[in-house]
Amino acid sequence: MLKWLGPILLGLVVAAATAWAAIAYIPYGLMNVAMDRLGQGGVNSMSYGNLATPERQPVVRPSPDLAYSSCPYDLSKGPVAIDVAPAPGRYSSLSLFDAATDVIFVRNDVEAGGKPYRIIVARQGQAVPAGAEIVRTSHDRGIALIRLLLKDPTEIGALDAVRRQSSCRTVTNPK
Repeated sequence: MLKWLGPILLGLVVAAATAWAAIAYIPYGLMNVAMDRLGQGGVNSMSYGNLATPERQPVVRPSPDLAYSSCPYDLSKGPVAIDVAPAPGRYSSLSLFDAATDVIFVRNDVEAGGKPYRIIVARQGQAVPAGAEIVRTSHDRGIALIRLLLKDPTEIGALDAVRRQSSCRTVTNPK
């Protein structure tokens, strides 16, 4: 029995190390895939996706009654400003995800009082505009995702102009 103790302990150590590595690194890999799929307009630029269909699902299980706008962001060159223009009378929300897939910020149209708002996403120590609402993160990369609820898929045409007022861009002069 003692001759098996060494291989059993080695197997347990390898299994524990493998589990730890998977838990630590898989979220970053998943976020890279999501950023590639959602980054149609490039990094630090808002993309206004088509409605999800069974044939077109850029992310797992998108809702067919939501219009998605996304901005893969990269803070390595400075903070990023995200401007959100809610559509009157429609539920909408902004969610910010960091590189580890953690949600770091959420706001919906009700919390915003139905008014447009701006969020600045920045790393610790990055200069930001005075008086701006700041969301600090410990990662350079992530995704901003805006969801707009549709009562019927055909109304996307009437709401598309409002949704395209939301934007994402690097803050060029934070002072």
